[in-house]
Amino acid sequence: MTSSPSPRLHGLAPVVGEGARLLVLGSFPSVASLQAQQYYAHPRNHFWPILSALWGLEGTQALQALPYAERLPIARAHGLAIWDVYAGCERQGSLDSAIQNAELNDLAGLIQRVPTLQGIAHNGGESARHMKITTALGLPVFKLPSTSPANASWSFERKLAAWRDVFQRVGLA
Repeated sequence: MTSSPSPRLHGLAPVVGEGARLLVLGSFPSVASLQAQQYYAHPRNHFWPILSALWGLEGTQALQALPYAERLPIARAHGLAIWDVYAGCERQGSLDSAIQNAELNDLAGLIQRVPTLQGIAHNGGESARHMKITTALGLPVFKLPSTSPANASWSFERKLAAWRDVFQRVGLA
């Protein structure tokens, strides 16, 4: 019995606003994120709760409590840009280890269009595999622990501390 080929998937457009200072790069959206057409849509992903904690957004103002369309202007207003290293790939499920035949996004093109960027942060190990490429773009590059629920070996508090350090370095926290 042969396994069926993995479908060709296409990622999401970048979230970037005027004055963006930090570009956070994931690897590629999860199944939940692709279905919702939202970055970090899985309910157990720590991305939005970490941003909320960094920016002091609590209760009904916490990003994870808001509709996605209301989260993005807040992220942009804080100087955050969001994208992925991969524009497309073949993958069954959501695990980075299942990514095959990946096509890179035009990171250099985005960097040229956003002259206010002061750093690039890789969200997790698969994204960080491309640090040679991002380092060549001339900005400080950071490796952050993945916010994915698959990164269960890191507690929320430990992830938050690592993210806070990077966000403080570029003036976002």
